[in-house]
Amino acid sequence: MAETAKQKKTPSFLKYIKWFWLVFISGIALVALLFLSAAWGFFGELPPYEYLENPKTNLASQIMSSDGELIGKFYLDDNRTDVRYEDLPENLVNTLIASEDIRFRDHSGIDARGTLRAAFYLGKRGGASTISQQLARQLFVGVRSRNKIETIKQKLKEWVLAIRLERSYTKEEIIAMYLNIYDFGNNADGIRSAARIYFGKEPKDLKVEESAMLVGMLQNSSLYNPLRREEMTRKKRNIVLGQLARYDFITEAQRDSLQALKMDINYNPENHREGLATYFRMYLQRFMKEWIDKNPRPAVEGDRDRWNLYLDGLRIYTTIDAKMQANAEAAVAEHMERLQAEFFVQNTKERNPTTPFLDLAPDEIDIILERAMKNSDRWRKMKEEGKSEDEIRASFAQPTEMTVFDWKSDTREKDTVLTPLDSIRYYKTFLRTAMMSMEPQTGHVKAWVGGIDYKHFQYDNVIQGARQAGSTFKPFVYAAAIDQLRLSPCETLPDTQYCIEAGKHGNMEPWCPKNSNGKYSGRDLTLKYALANSVNTVTAQLIDKVGPKSVVSIVKNIGLTRDILEVPSIALGTTDFNVYEMVGAYGMFANQGVYVKPVMVTRIEDKNGTVLYEYVPETKDVLSKEVAYAMVDLMKGVTQGGSGTRLRHSFNKNSRVYKEIITGYPYELTNPIAGKTGTTQNQSDGWFMGMVPNLVTGVWVGGEDRATHFKSITYGQGASMALPIWGLYMKKNYANEELGISKDDFEKPENMSIIVDCDKYEKEVEEDMDMENDLEELDF
Repeated sequence: MAETAKQKKTPSFLKYIKWFWLVFISGIALVALLFLSAAWGFFGELPPYEYLENPKTNLASQIMSSDGELIGKFYLDDNRTDVRYEDLPENLVNTLIASEDIRFRDHSGIDARGTLRAAFYLGKRGGASTISQQLARQLFVGVRSRNKIETIKQKLKEWVLAIRLERSYTKEEIIAMYLNIYDFGNNADGIRSAARIYFGKEPKDLKVEESAMLVGMLQNSSLYNPLRREEMTRKKRNIVLGQLARYDFITEAQRDSLQALKMDINYNPENHREGLATYFRMYLQRFMKEWIDKNPRPAVEGDRDRWNLYLDGLRIYTTIDAKMQANAEAAVAEHMERLQAEFFVQNTKERNPTTPFLDLAPDEIDIILERAMKNSDRWRKMKEEGKSEDEIRASFAQPTEMTVFDWKSDTREKDTVLTPLDSIRYYKTFLRTAMMSMEPQTGHVKAWVGGIDYKHFQYDNVIQGARQAGSTFKPFVYAAAIDQLRLSPCETLPDTQYCIEAGKHGNMEPWCPKNSNGKYSGRDLTLKYALANSVNTVTAQLIDKVGPKSVVSIVKNIGLTRDILEVPSIALGTTDFNVYEMVGAYGMFANQGVYVKPVMVTRIEDKNGTVLYEYVPETKDVLSKEVAYAMVDLMKGVTQGGSGTRLRHSFNKNSRVYKEIITGYPYELTNPIAGKTGTTQNQSDGWFMGMVPNLVTGVWVGGEDRATHFKSITYGQGASMALPIWGLYMKKNYANEELGISKDDFEKPENMSIIVDCDKYEKEVEEDMDMENDLEELDF
């Protein structure tokens, strides 16, 4: 009986073994079949091998400064700039592997141990996705479906694609691709943007705890957002640090020390309205649009035939110096905040900042506001929506919650309730500015500030706006006179009322300009003194001697190509020019008479480093070296004893203008400086053009409308409105010796035939007079 029972048990046991192997082999076969089915595209089309070898991602175009800094980007939805593996810090790579895929170096796309563990514990002890699988999902599969069947299909696709990726790329390339593709939120697409936006640094400079925070965000950047959920993100960071210690990348002591640190977020938003050189970036956008229109993309099968500034990852190398640009923006902000505060005190009825026009009649103000209303985005959008004019006008009278610009706020903004029409009035009270700085020998533009705040004032006054040049135009009149008549800066002319009769030089009526103070000294003034103090009577005599046509001929050779009437009144700067044009023109004086057209872009490359564009300098000989030097010598007088003397810090400290505006501006500039101030009628525009041998900078300050201006010339002159920005900017530049801004004198040509030393000139004049007297006695 026992033997019979034993015989019955044996076949039964063998049967179980057979079933085990049958199920096991069937399972493997099923998995293999599913895997092959996914590979054959039964669960949805997979990308071709060519696409795997060159996956297409949208890349932001980068704007590079002349000193190698990334100063901005052009992008649509993806603010992404790829980083090579070599530029990733070791601590970031270690953190990624420790947190996401510890056996990354050992598997070929699928981690068998991790997969079995996830299957056995149903994912409760961690997932099984390798870095390669996560990259496959990011690049090709997309967001995980909530449908379980679809999830399985997606997972199979990820497996296939992960293995293919491992065959196409090295481990290092996969890590770089994964970190470059991930969206870290807040416009931080990819690791480079994330490092810059959250910590204000390049990825290579990330600390261990910073890398841990960013790797923690890989699980869910919306959930672990350090700006909105700082404490939750800190806890996730600490978990990642724990993983580093678990796998011996750091010690337990280091883990404890790092986990105790607070989150040190240095938020630097990257968008088109904030950051460095915003006005310049918008100019560059227009420049690139024109370049793209004229330069088709080389034909590539299956790709577009036109460059896309926002998707193709172009690298645009500019002449802007990031440090000088920062100095320029800081100088503008420092002075304009003070100047605006004084403007509000002086120029508003009952100190009401919604009434900026003191000298206009109500109907004139209505005309200005009407024009502004019809030019506004609100009017345009409502018009496009089909709204009637009555409906549009009614909307401008409705109180609306809005955020407006405010100098007093740390963020330069405040929330308020205004009608749209009152907001127009409010913004018209703000003084605007423009500043550009250029190296005269190369034409390289080093700094560009088009206004006080791009987010709220998007009109670029450097190149879009044009205003009367005032006395900053006078040097061109003097240059024509010195060039044609070989006058010395020490030559004298009388400061008396001077008239050019009707009919002469195309003049329709007699032209008898007054000096700015309405007075005439009656003395003989040197040209140097007359220019330094903007004596109009002397300028009138000079343009009468050489004629307006000669002056226009010179200025058209130096980039001032607007329609300029050939009449004497242009001598006082009645023509409108912008800062871009004026800086380029003044650069000719500093560059020994050679005009170099301002340049902002030196080179454009595609994402692979292929050069697509290189600039060629545009130059023109305008004046001889000695005439140019004589003009520089003339303009040095402006800062030695003329309207620009306050750069030497030799102004009255007891004056109200010093106390209210100049306090804190001890420029203390002792090096040779040539320059010219300019002030237009009613103090509507204040200018200062300043030069040292290797840097020419122009500054303009004024209201959006000419009717917005200071009541008195004390504050409304160029020396008070514009010159302080130049002084602050140059002081900041000189504080950084690496910038190499010259403190030397301008180079004097050898064998000068034009005498610029007035002591020497007077001695020669005396000798000539003695000789004439001797000859008269002999004739007698």
